[in-house]
Amino acid sequence: MSIKNLLVELFVEELPPKSLKKLGESFASVLSGSLVSQGLVLSGGEVTAFASPRRLAVHVERVIVQAADKPVSQKLMPVKVGLDADGNATPALLKKLASLGADASVVPNLKREMDGKAEALFFDSVVAGVKLVDGLQKALAEALAKLPIAKVMTYPDPTGDGWPVVNFVRPAHSLVALYGRKIIPVSVLGLTAGNTTMGHRFEAKVDRIVLEDADNYAHQLEIEGAVIASFTQRRSEIVRQLSAAAAKENLQYIQDDDLLDEVTSLVERPNVLTGCFEEVYLEVPQECLILTMKANQKYFPLLDAHGKLSNKFLIVSNITPKDASLVVSGNERVVRPRLADAKFFFDQDRKKPLDARVLGLSRVVYHNKLGTQGERVERVQAIARAIGMQLGGEALAHQADQAALLAKADLLTDMVGEFPELQGIMGRYYAQHDGLSDEVAFAIEDHYKPRFAGDELPRNPAGVCVALADKLETLVGMFGIGQIPTGDRDPFALRRHALGVIRMLIEKQLMLNLSDLLASAFAGFPSGLLGDAQAEVQTFMFERMGGMMREQGYTSNQVDAVLCMNPAQIYLVPKQLEAVRAFAALAESASLAAANKRVGNILKKVEGGVSGEVDAALLVEAAELALHQALGQIAPQADAAFACGDYTASLQALAALRVPVDAFFDSVMVNAEDAALRANRLALLGQLHAAMNRVADLSRLAS
Repeated sequence: MSIKNLLVELFVEELPPKSLKKLGESFASVLSGSLVSQGLVLSGGEVTAFASPRRLAVHVERVIVQAADKPVSQKLMPVKVGLDADGNATPALLKKLASLGADASVVPNLKREMDGKAEALFFDSVVAGVKLVDGLQKALAEALAKLPIAKVMTYPDPTGDGWPVVNFVRPAHSLVALYGRKIIPVSVLGLTAGNTTMGHRFEAKVDRIVLEDADNYAHQLEIEGAVIASFTQRRSEIVRQLSAAAAKENLQYIQDDDLLDEVTSLVERPNVLTGCFEEVYLEVPQECLILTMKANQKYFPLLDAHGKLSNKFLIVSNITPKDASLVVSGNERVVRPRLADAKFFFDQDRKKPLDARVLGLSRVVYHNKLGTQGERVERVQAIARAIGMQLGGEALAHQADQAALLAKADLLTDMVGEFPELQGIMGRYYAQHDGLSDEVAFAIEDHYKPRFAGDELPRNPAGVCVALADKLETLVGMFGIGQIPTGDRDPFALRRHALGVIRMLIEKQLMLNLSDLLASAFAGFPSGLLGDAQAEVQTFMFERMGGMMREQGYTSNQVDAVLCMNPAQIYLVPKQLEAVRAFAALAESASLAAANKRVGNILKKVEGGVSGEVDAALLVEAAELALHQALGQIAPQADAAFACGDYTASLQALAALRVPVDAFFDSVMVNAEDAALRANRLALLGQLHAAMNRVADLSRLAS
C-alpha cells in the first residue's frame, strides 16, 4: 500500500486581509476532514495549513492511493415480498438484485433478519474504497463550498472557452495537487492541477516555481519564491522583528492581535522598518494619532515606558530593498496628511465648547420611534440624576446630570465625525479643555464602558451613574418598542448593554434595586410611547446574568436556585451563589434539596395558603415534635447569619435539619384526616420552607 504526503494549493489574487486567517483554517480543515472521512488518511497523519495573501494551501500526511474496501449490508425487502411460497425469488427481488449488479445466484446467500416485526432479506457485498483522485476532487469541492466568504466575485472561466463564468472570493490562477512527486489530475474553478506556483510578486528568484514534491513546498517557496507560506510562522516573524525594532529605539510597540493578523495577511515576506513624524503632532490626543496610524496605515505606534506615544512608528513592509530609505520616506509622506487632518480637526473642535453643541443633538435622529439624540439625552439625564441621588446625594446627582448632558455632544465634532471610534474619548478631552472637572470629563468618556467583554468599568461614581443610565435607557427603549434580540441578531447590542449593567452592579457593589432601576428608566419616557415591557427586560437581564455566572463555573442548578428568586440586589448574587455551591458540597444537601422540593409541591396544592403559626399542642407524633424543636433551634441561627450577610453559614446551619426532616416524612402523614392536625402540619412545613429558601430555592438543586 502506497503511503505518501499530499499537498494542495490554490493560487489566487490578493485575498481579503481580514478574512485570510479564517479562509486558510477552513480550507485546510474541511479538505483534510473530507479525506479522513473517506478513509484516505491513515491515523497519525498531521495536517498543516498555509495561507498567504495570494494562496491557500494544505499539507496532509499519511495519505493512501485508495481507501480500504468496505463491507456493506443492504436491506432489500421483506421476505414475504422477495420470496414466493416455494422459497424462490420473486420478480421484485430479481429486479432489485439486478440494480445492485447481482443475479439470482446470490439468492441462497441472502441473510434473513428481523426488521421490526417482520423478517427481511439483506444482501452483503463489498464496496471498493474510493480512489485518491475521486476523493480529492470531492474534498476540494467541499472545501471551496464551505469557505467563509462574505461576498464572491464573478469572473471569466480561465479556460477561455465560450462564456462560462466562475464565482469565487478572488480570481484563481493555478492549482497544485501533489501526492509525493505525482500530480493528481483534479480540477476546480476552471483550473487543472499541476506542480507549479508563483512566489513573491517582486522578489521571487524565478517566474514560476516547479515544486519538487509535497514535502518541500514551504522550503521551496521561502528560498525560490521569497514567501513565508505559513500564516503562523509569518506572524511570529513579524512579532520578532517588531520587538527587535522597538527595543532598538528603547520603546515598545502597541500589541494589537487584530492588527497583527491583518498585517500578516498583507505581506508574504515581512520586513519591519522604523518611521517617524514631526513632534508637533503629539499635541493631538494620542488616541487620535494611534487610531489613524493603525486603522488607515496599518502601522504599529511606539510608546515610551510610561505609555506615552512617541513620534516613531513601525512599518511592516512586503519588500526588502538594499536601501530602505525610500520605503520609509514614502510611508512618512503618506501618514503626514493623516496626522495633519487629525490636528486640524482637534484645533477646530476646541474653538466651540461642548455645551454649545448640545442643542444640535435635537436635529440628530436617534430612532424614528424614540426621537432625537437630544430627547435621548434628556432621558439619560433624568435616569442618571436619580441614580446619583441614591448613590451619593445631591453632589453626585449634579455631576451625573452635567456629564449626561454633555456625553453625546462630541458626536457633532469633526474628530468624531472622522473617527467614530473616538466618541466619548474626545468628549473627555474637550470637556477638560472647557475647564470642567475631571470627574465630569472622565464620566463623559466612561459612559460607554464596558464596551465589550472584559473591558474596564467607569473609573468614578459619576461615570457609573451615566453609564448605567445610558444602557438602561437603551434597553427599556428598545424593548418598549419591540426591538428585541432574536437568535444572532442584536443590532442595538442589547445583550452587551445588559451585561454592562450587571457587571457594574456586581463589581461596583452598588446597592441598587434592579426593579426600581428599570421602573425609573421607563418613567423617563413620555407616557404611551413604550409598551409594558419591564418584566420582559428584567427576565432578559437575568438570562444574561445566568449565562455569565455559568461561564464563571457555577452549575445551571446553582444559578437557577438563586435567580429564580428574582433577587432585587444584584450585587449579592455572587455571594449567594458561593453559599449555594458550598451547601451543594455537603453530604446533607441532596436529601434536603429533595425534601424541599417535596415540601414545595405539597404547599402548592393547599388552597388558600397555610397558617403561619404552629400549635405545639397539636404535635402528636414524635417526628413532627422533633422537627418543630430542631426548626426552633436552627432557624434563628440561619436567620442571624442571613441578616449578617453570611449566606454560607446560613445555608450550612440548615444541614442539621436533614435527620428530623427525613424522619418527619418517613413517619408523619401530612394530609391527616383530622383538619386541625393537617393544618398544623402544613404550617410546620410552611415554616420549614421559609427557613430553607431565604438565600436560594434549594429545591432547584434536586436532581
